[in-house]
Amino acid sequence: MQNKKKILKKKFAHFIFDIDGVILNSKNNMKFSWIATNDKFDLKKSFSKYFENIGLPFNEILKKIGIKKNHKKIENEYKKNSLKFSNKIKIYKKIKDFFLFMRKKKINFYVVTSKDYERTKKFLHHYKIFPKSIHSPSKKYKGKPKPDLLNHCIKINKIKKDKCCYVGDTEFDYIAAKSAKIDFIFANYGYGRVKSKYNLVIDSPKELFKYLEYNSNQ
Repeated sequence: MQNKKKILKKKFAHFIFDIDGVILNSKNNMKFSWIATNDKFDLKKSFSKYFENIGLPFNEILKKIGIKKNHKKIENEYKKNSLKFSNKIKIYKKIKDFFLFMRKKKINFYVVTSKDYERTKKFLHHYKIFPKSIHSPSKKYKGKPKPDLLNHCIKINKIKKDKCCYVGDTEFDYIAAKSAKIDFIFANYGYGRVKSKYNLVIDSPKELFKYLEYNSNQ
């Protein structure tokens, strides 16, 4: 009980966010995009099988579900379909309030995602969400569950690790945060399932306010 009280008092000056299942509810977008891609390439892989591995970089998901070739062609088709079905994406209503508050207080936030940079930026900007920096997998920086993207984000933005947290909704997010040696907040309203090892859990984006450290005179 004593440890729980200590955890609940934690405050963070810097928030790093995953996007899918945390900021945006993009499950229907993924579903329509995957079905169209699956049909074109006759992959015979269900969306549920694909979705089980959400949070990993796209090519890693393909490997996990047994697709061994044409990764780039499949990925390009999926991205095209994802943009085509962008109207299927919805923002989690309460998280928009959190970002509006941060903007008002001039507090920066950041995004680390397995989604490619171009689509991430496009989808976020559509909802007028402007993180200070966006970090996606590349040849130099591996995607989750590796901590590369989180460490890069922390380094270039000169963030103190004890003052920041990563908000995610899958175990891959948790592993990346743990490997980067930063706190993890599990978004229980997203796509993953809560586990006892997640010390900080929110059931709604509005609960993020209790973890935010800021100057009330700002």
